[in-house]
Amino acid sequence: MALRVAVQMDPMESINIAGDSSFALMLSAQARCAELWHYDVRTLAYDTSVAGGTLTAHAAPVTVQRVEGDHYTLGERRRIDLAKDIDVIFMRQDPPFDLGYISAALMLDRLKGQTLVTNDPREVINAPEKMFVLDYAQFMPPTLIARELADVRAFMDTHGAVVVKPLHGNGGKAIFKVDEDGTNISALFEMFNQTWPEPHMIQPFLPEVAEGDKRIVLVDGEFAGAINRKPGKGEFRSNLAQGGYAEAAGLTAREEEICAAMGPELKKRGLVFVGIDVIGGKWLTEINVTSPTGIVAIDAFNGTDTAGRIMDAVEARLNA
Repeated sequence: MALRVAVQMDPMESINIAGDSSFALMLSAQARCAELWHYDVRTLAYDTSVAGGTLTAHAAPVTVQRVEGDHYTLGERRRIDLAKDIDVIFMRQDPPFDLGYISAALMLDRLKGQTLVTNDPREVINAPEKMFVLDYAQFMPPTLIARELADVRAFMDTHGAVVVKPLHGNGGKAIFKVDEDGTNISALFEMFNQTWPEPHMIQPFLPEVAEGDKRIVLVDGEFAGAINRKPGKGEFRSNLAQGGYAEAAGLTAREEEICAAMGPELKKRGLVFVGIDVIGGKWLTEINVTSPTGIVAIDAFNGTDTAGRIMDAVEARLNA
């Protein structure tokens, strides 16, 4: 029987098929003759009035093709039972990792033992990108997570120029460099503290970022490929969404050590598709588990099929 795959993601019309990892996963599932469904996370509903409880979504069957401007066809939308009608769910909506994201993940976690959700929703909740990475502090640059300006100034007295990031930000948004003289740090923290209730991440500015910020993809804990993302003109952020560009990359000995250190834990947690970020070949900065990207560029450089490898890992988990 054909595999029944649902993708919880943003609207199909909004994606950039040239680099979208969710679209690559959909193409790979379709190539395996999977029955493919698309739904918006906001349509999830859990009903306790049915014995055992039911989790449903308003979903549409979808077919996809790599044709710009004509990349998908949606069938008639209907309510489906995510336990009875679906075998695999890819949780791929874009962050932010907020209460809405967490609530949806907790709902999907109720499918455990019935429908495979990738990445495991409970473990996604337990592994926010900039907090989970603290488990591997031996590979990180010096890092401060704080809200108090006095703590930040003390950190800068030791480390000089810093980068300030929202703790649950994504896509390189709202990342600021502050020079060692601390100009505007107080105004910046006023804005951060008014905008976000959580503490913020502060790290020394690493000049090596000019050489690139490497995205390394692990599939079920194993290295699958990497790209080096370099900043665009006038930028220090290397995210592709912020004007950066990609080049082919392998791993340094230090990066191999990082992958080996975390791989077994990722596999144990059911974090099948993970993207880690490493600067200068040695500084681990994030572990991306919510909606990792980069596989299209990796495959373009290496002639690999990372989406297919992810599907292999998903099918292996289903068979197990």
